[in-house]
Amino acid sequence: MTLLVQPRRVNEPFSELALLLDFCFGDKAILFDLGDLSALSPREILRVSHVFVSHMHMDHFSGFDRLLGVSLYREKQVHIIGPPGLAAAVEAKLRAYTWNLLNEGSHDFTIFASDWTEEGFATAAAFRARRAFEREGWRNTSTRIPLDDPEFSVEAVTLDHGIPCLAFAFQEKLRVNVHRSRLDELGFPVGLWLTNAKRAVRRGADAATEFTPNAGRKVTLGELLRDRAMVCGHGQRIVYATDLAFHPENVTRLSNLARCADRLFIEAGFLEADRNLAAVKKHLTAAQAGAIARQAGAISAYPMHLSPRYLGRQDELRVEFEAGFLGGFESK
Repeated sequence: MTLLVQPRRVNEPFSELALLLDFCFGDKAILFDLGDLSALSPREILRVSHVFVSHMHMDHFSGFDRLLGVSLYREKQVHIIGPPGLAAAVEAKLRAYTWNLLNEGSHDFTIFASDWTEEGFATAAAFRARRAFEREGWRNTSTRIPLDDPEFSVEAVTLDHGIPCLAFAFQEKLRVNVHRSRLDELGFPVGLWLTNAKRAVRRGADAATEFTPNAGRKVTLGELLRDRAMVCGHGQRIVYATDLAFHPENVTRLSNLARCADRLFIEAGFLEADRNLAAVKKHLTAAQAGAIARQAGAISAYPMHLSPRYLGRQDELRVEFEAGFLGGFESK
């Protein structure tokens, strides 16, 4: 089945963090974290509509400047959502530059920055290029989850890293795939009408809803499903979690978020022999990360955010992570 998004780690495991969720259909992408974005092309960056920032440590936020520089002279909006302090951090970044050449005739590039808590959005602000990025009041009217789109949602939980740090889950609401062979047998072409039909399925439209794949020929949503030209399945779930201390509350909260995730991207920074150092820095060992992935019932799990102290020793971290994930290692 064709997936709604393809996740891709932007950098190698020892580098700054960013995970790109690239939509397979439509000119759209999402970023989890804003580490070094130099590996992304301008075209990829310009597809990004939403950025979800776990916290504002430098290795998770330094890529803001590249996002800004690529987007500045475009008619574009980008939403940046993170923990309390995110809007102030965006404002501070923007105030570091001189914008005397921007005015009402400039491209209408706008940043919407929102502070998210589990009670909902606490603070939101807009920054418009046409107004030299002066902070404006703005109200995020979304629900209590960070993003609720007709096709997918992005959920979050707050974890402890000595500061609030967000973990995120991308959830496709319903997977709708087209069977091209059945479509051909029915004599229907591919096209925009199929995108509209899939969206109609996801929003629960009536089976009698009609589409026009060919001139003068209509087909209902019910017929497409009955004839298996479109097939529905469980929506894709992708979870991103980094920078968290290994203690029961964090483990429980993250395990619940990552329950049965199709893909879990999780920090696995330290070897078990250095677990005391990991605890001081409020990070996970590879074995602890693997054990959390196993407890969550993740279908597949990928270690990331490895400590540079282990350069050249990535295989050791991978072995301990896999042992934790497969149940052959118990971290204490």
